[in-house]
Amino acid sequence: MATVSLHFFFFFFSPSLLCFVLLSGVSFAADPFVSYDFKVSYLTASPLGVPQQVIAVNGQFPGPLLNATTNYNVVVRVFNNLDESLLLTWSGIQMRRNSWQDGVLGTNCPIPAGWNFTYQFQVKDQIGSFFYSPSLNFQRASGGFGPVVVNNRNIIPIPFPQPDGEIIFMIGDWYTQDHKALRRILDSGKELGMPDGVLINGKGPYKYNSSVPDGIDYLTAHVEPGKTYRIRVHNVGISTSLNFRIQNHNLLLVETDGHYTSQTNFTDFDIHVGQSYSFLVTMDQNATSDYYIVASARFVNETVWQRVTGVAILHYSNSNGPASGPLPVPKTDVSAPWSAMTQPRAIRQNTSASGARPNPQGSFHYGQINITNTYILRSLPPTTINGSLRATLNGISFVNPRTPVRLADHYKVKGAYKLDFPDRPFDRPPRLDTSLINATYKGFIQVVFQNNDTKMQSFHVDGYTFFVVGMDFGVWSEDKKGSYNNYDAISRSTIEVYPGGWTAGLISLDNVGVWNIRVENLDRWYLGEETYMRIINPEENGQTEMDPPDNVLYCGALGNMQKKQHHSAATSIILNGHLKLMFSMLMALVFIFC
Repeated sequence: MATVSLHFFFFFFSPSLLCFVLLSGVSFAADPFVSYDFKVSYLTASPLGVPQQVIAVNGQFPGPLLNATTNYNVVVRVFNNLDESLLLTWSGIQMRRNSWQDGVLGTNCPIPAGWNFTYQFQVKDQIGSFFYSPSLNFQRASGGFGPVVVNNRNIIPIPFPQPDGEIIFMIGDWYTQDHKALRRILDSGKELGMPDGVLINGKGPYKYNSSVPDGIDYLTAHVEPGKTYRIRVHNVGISTSLNFRIQNHNLLLVETDGHYTSQTNFTDFDIHVGQSYSFLVTMDQNATSDYYIVASARFVNETVWQRVTGVAILHYSNSNGPASGPLPVPKTDVSAPWSAMTQPRAIRQNTSASGARPNPQGSFHYGQINITNTYILRSLPPTTINGSLRATLNGISFVNPRTPVRLADHYKVKGAYKLDFPDRPFDRPPRLDTSLINATYKGFIQVVFQNNDTKMQSFHVDGYTFFVVGMDFGVWSEDKKGSYNNYDAISRSTIEVYPGGWTAGLISLDNVGVWNIRVENLDRWYLGEETYMRIINPEENGQTEMDPPDNVLYCGALGNMQKKQHHSAATSIILNGHLKLMFSMLMALVFIFC
């Protein structure tokens, strides 16, 4: 990895104004670059004792940490050494004005096998814990994921004492079949069934009882007594919500999906597919032995699903022996509807803390803004459409466009998609379609996720965070707004929706582009449970959306425009992209301040 800090002087002339712009080391266009090479390839591993093909990044499973700081420009050169196309998406990174880098099929042509592609984006006004992962072909079920950390700038204090260290846990359900085999199961019209286990940082469970086979490689986290660590936890699994806990230790929740939370202690915490959390954990035990770190299946028949449990070890430097005995059980009660939502409802925004900017997170008074549109997105159990098993939102199972949406707009390709996604469910036969939400720039919308499926789901919105103002069981109706949290609702990008329940979020549409709305449960996403919001500034002048990058890939109706890749030209493409990105950001700065 290389970090380069660039400083330039620019002059800007207009008929009435001469602006002299000095771009210092902390200004928008002169923020540093961090660069990474990601070589994505197959690797043989046996995380659950069965040899299988996993997807590694730079030979690592999970992949390496991508570490940046607020407003840094990130360059990731991805080499696709798989035998099929690839895209990487950056869950929670908002890609301000730049949906060209989002890494999903609605916005990007896939990277062909054997090719490379350079992502270039800025982590503008963001902090927190995120992750990257493949978005195509069910590949996340075989790996390819890794953590992303966006640090606060030095001038912005964090709302808690500086931790003594950090530990990242990537947890997720896991099958001993690879993504291609799992794909074939879904394509045959069957459900995947119970996973074979849970991995923690790519490793299987510690042998906590006789049900765990001998020889499993497990994770050990080494800590010092009396120290406090920031623990970042990401559920990068396929479809299972997991309860995370550390034996005899409290979890002080401090951040989720890039926003600081009110600080609340938990003994255990439910983390749903696609979600990221930060906790402070103090090593305050007497270390008579090591301690269990557990991630176990939740919101299923836990007696039947006992094998779907990941176990790692917390090892104090002065530990007196190995962990033994039964695993700690979750203390939070999810057996009854009245108690199941207690924990997520307790997650509130820390309104006095600064986030990426010096102003407090609570300074945006979302509860006083008029809602311009409401979208009710209803999911149902998978159904057969045209002979294939499919999943739907509002009766539409999404078919990815042959030509990505903004590319089709840019080159005036007709018929690539439709702007007729219904704003509420209708009682009509389900269908396959490439139907998008025609959202209004600078609108303030309400999105209600109504889960009429039989399993817990989590939904994600690219390009944005949303204020989680309400959740409950039953069917959402207008009168539910009376129970909304209009003061300190957490703002996040991925939220759980309970089976037979709803979750409501408020979104300020200030980020131009085409943005994916999807279920994070990988089986349902693969079967079509997604759509996109198309948000266009009708007065676009180059300030609210970037142009396509120099290295944009072409496919579909524009496939004849794609030139054969010459790897020797990659360096100049990266440099040209850097300059183009900087110039675009400079123009935005001049537009705002001059």
